[in-house]
Amino acid sequence: MASPIKFAHVVLKTPHYREMVDWWADFLEGKVRFRNEFLSFISYDDEHHRIAIAGLPHLREPDKRSWGLEHVAFTYDSLESLLAQYERMKTKGFLPYLTIHHGMTISAYYADPDGNQVEAQVDVMDMDEAEAFMNGPLFAENPIGRNMDFDALVDRMRSGEPLASMTDYLTAR
Repeated sequence: MASPIKFAHVVLKTPHYREMVDWWADFLEGKVRFRNEFLSFISYDDEHHRIAIAGLPHLREPDKRSWGLEHVAFTYDSLESLLAQYERMKTKGFLPYLTIHHGMTISAYYADPDGNQVEAQVDVMDMDEAEAFMNGPLFAENPIGRNMDFDALVDRMRSGEPLASMTDYLTAR
């Protein structure tokens, strides 16, 4: 059996078609590559679409206690980029409901207009470091991570604090 070569896209169905297309295009700073009255394809890179939005007005609100997809995550290339995304979304009135240091990533969790959960993250460890961390006592003790104040993190970055101290899990704040 062969493994896939990449993850291609996610399709979301919604009765809030216009709001969802606008939110996702803005969140990803993406391009709507195709749009009609009920289907849109959005991308932010060389893929023809990473997110598709299907407008289905007859849908009912889901039961939040049901099983299913928890969240989707997007990785940024640097802590500066992640914090720039945080500040950009904040100016638009979209705050994350959770900001956390997982150890191997620093993450901000948002909810789209339908309540789908979206993680914006940056890797702060390479693969070997992440694997060692996830198999170590700190992760076993707390596999979720530690809350972080992103406003304080922005201030620390602007003050010139070294990235190594800002991303250190033991001193996360």
